[in-house]
Amino acid sequence: MTSQPIWKSIAQSLQAEIGAGHYRPGDRLPSEAELSARFGVNRHTVRHAIRALADAGLLRTRRGAGVFVASVPTDYPLGRRVRFHQNVAASGRTASRRLTLMDTRAADDKEAEALRLSPGAPVHVVEGVSLADGRPLGVFRSVFDAARFPDLLAHLAADPSVTRGLATCGLADYTRAETRLTAKIAPATMALALELPQGAPVLRSVAINVDADGQPVEYGTTWFAGDRVTLTVNPD
Repeated sequence: MTSQPIWKSIAQSLQAEIGAGHYRPGDRLPSEAELSARFGVNRHTVRHAIRALADAGLLRTRRGAGVFVASVPTDYPLGRRVRFHQNVAASGRTASRRLTLMDTRAADDKEAEALRLSPGAPVHVVEGVSLADGRPLGVFRSVFDAARFPDLLAHLAADPSVTRGLATCGLADYTRAETRLTAKIAPATMALALELPQGAPVLRSVAINVDADGQPVEYGTTWFAGDRVTLTVNPD
């Protein structure tokens, strides 16, 4: 009877542990050195096992970061009403946001054009990281007319939900007028925020939300981690 290769036995052990929930989606596996010591083999054998699991879609290798259990991408519909917390909750995950910047300044040319403001008009700028089950999905920047929503930043400081913040400011509903998607490469600071290696692919979404009268209320840009989200376009 032919004996089973050692690398295959290691792969089966790791697969069983992943299946049992010892390592959850997004978790980092022990290093090659740690796995080599655990199984009493050289790194080449461990590498062979990891490669087999990666080829099967169970693991993802990130250069300079390690080996991670593959995550099932979060479905993120893009339609007339795009709400981050609702989209993530619909995928069975817990949504959260970490704000990294809240500022009021003069609008640049693109922001003024998108929001139909005069050049240099005051705008609120909100930046942060959107997470699902505590893992970053994207980094975002949202720009609002400061004259129309003077108290918005104070509301967002207490509750980072844009939808609830705008509702508190008197805007009960808004819809997506336009979304533009472009593939990009993550620079160092963005990669750090998304827990990705520098140069990893991201998908940039540039969107304009409007009120019932068609007046722009939010000019938003989000850079999604390419392997953690599946963007779907609804025909509504």
